Amino acid sequence: MTLALTAILAYLLGSIPFGVLITRALGLGDLRAIGSGNIGATNVLRTGNKGAAAATLILDGGKGALAVLLARHFGGETAAMVASLAAFLGHLFPVWLGFRGGKGVATFLGVTLALAWPAGLLACATWLVTAFLFRFSSLAALVAAVSVPVWLALLGRSDLVPLGIALAVLIFVRHQANIRRLLDGSEPRIGGRH
Repeated sequence: MTLALTAILAYLLGSIPFGVLITRALGLGDLRAIGSGNIGATNVLRTGNKGAAAATLILDGGKGALAVLLARHFGGETAAMVASLAAFLGHLFPVWLGFRGGKGVATFLGVTLALAWPAGLLACATWLVTAFLFRFSSLAALVAAVSVPVWLALLGRSDLVPLGIALAVLIFVRHQANIRRLLDGSEPRIGGRH
């Protein structure tokens, strides 16, 4: 019962669409009708408002981390793992937006930081290095996602590896269109217009 309640609350926290709320509050329009239509920080950046994009990134990561930390505090490590998956699914499939959410990169990094911060920091570094070298946000997300189970295993957190793999698979599922564009050379680079 406790784990079920944890999952529900974490899902609801993860489903808060900060990108949509921030762009609407700032009068930047409906984020879902801008650029890629995604509700995440990369698409918020396409509005030209870097502050709004940064706030979206921090809040989308923060909601995932908060869900994990609260669940761990009140329910222990198993609850934290349940909360990480539930919060991530909340961002991907938010009830408030007809279950059409974001691609989950910031929330993925947030839950990873909260579950095992050394692996989370290494995943963030992996994202930054890949983005710097290749200038594709989607490619950086995919490489960072693949790196998480590896970092967890290398850091002795084999208990979290299956969860890391599950989250990484969901990242790949949500990036199918990006993968196709990367392969055919039409994926927009960081800083470019969609």
